[in-house]
Amino acid sequence: MGASLSLVALIDYFTRRDFLAAGLRPHSVTLPYPYDGGDGKSSSTCTVHYWAPPGEPKLPPLLLIHGFGPWATWQWRCQVGPLSRQFHIIVPDLLGFGGSSWDCPTVPPPSEVTQAAALAALLDSVEGLEGMRVAVAGTSYGGFVAYWLARAAGAGRVGPVVIASSNVLKTGADDREVLKRAGEEWGRVDDLLLPAEPAAMRRLMQMVAHRPPPAIMSLDFVLRDFIQKLYTNREQLSHVYKGVTVGTDKFQVTPLSQEVLIVWGEDDQLFPVEKAFAVQSALGGKARVEIMKETGHTPQTEDPARFNHIVLDFLLAADKHTKPSINGSSL
Repeated sequence: MGASLSLVALIDYFTRRDFLAAGLRPHSVTLPYPYDGGDGKSSSTCTVHYWAPPGEPKLPPLLLIHGFGPWATWQWRCQVGPLSRQFHIIVPDLLGFGGSSWDCPTVPPPSEVTQAAALAALLDSVEGLEGMRVAVAGTSYGGFVAYWLARAAGAGRVGPVVIASSNVLKTGADDREVLKRAGEEWGRVDDLLLPAEPAAMRRLMQMVAHRPPPAIMSLDFVLRDFIQKLYTNREQLSHVYKGVTVGTDKFQVTPLSQEVLIVWGEDDQLFPVEKAFAVQSALGGKARVEIMKETGHTPQTEDPARFNHIVLDFLLAADKHTKPSINGSSL
């Protein structure tokens, strides 16, 4: 039974079907690897896989950036349908995740700056998007990247920003607190974020969600299937984790000029809810916070209807303020 049943394959089938039903199609593009976070002038290349509707945008563009964990399709499955009615959705795999990778093992691993530069290059490469102002939403690690993309590209290129469950002020002390909440058997945070054994996968799932996962999700053979299929590129994911600069001198948080919405699950065990208000204070007066009750670290999957309502209200209000145009550069 364990050898023949793959819950991962079943979930992946339904997530891909949701993306296709929303009008999105898979694409890939080869770009210079921006290992210095700069203009991408490098002899190394990277491949960025992404989902987007075919053809030029007929709606304002919205970039959805995933975090560590399951594939981007899993993390944004509940958003692409409702949001695609108002926006031209682009959902990339960050470098090291899913179908995105870099070709040279000797270049520095991608930091948040590198990931943001790769996404900026991706946006310039997509038909009809070059020069357009793009709204951005990022969850967890994807929020680090969304912040840096908004800061580096500026308000002329990146419009309103949604940062979900993402402690851009994270420090080593925060990591130690995560390990305390996880239990004494875990020596490092990446033991949880990149689980190699069912026990680690089980504990991660318990910490991420407000409600306990279904019983079938706790069976060892199911968890091994998740680990084997979701973390096949473990080596690159390990390099990505080592490349994280949040909490160092390389990632100094300053206010953004864009309008910012911070969405947080009230029961988040990875980034406690009080961090939402610290991030708000660091980002300045344009940032506002929405706390979602009875959700944990992934409110977009635990209460998607409420999450989508909050995000749409914010983006459409920002849309009215800035007078978007499809052939211009505003959103």
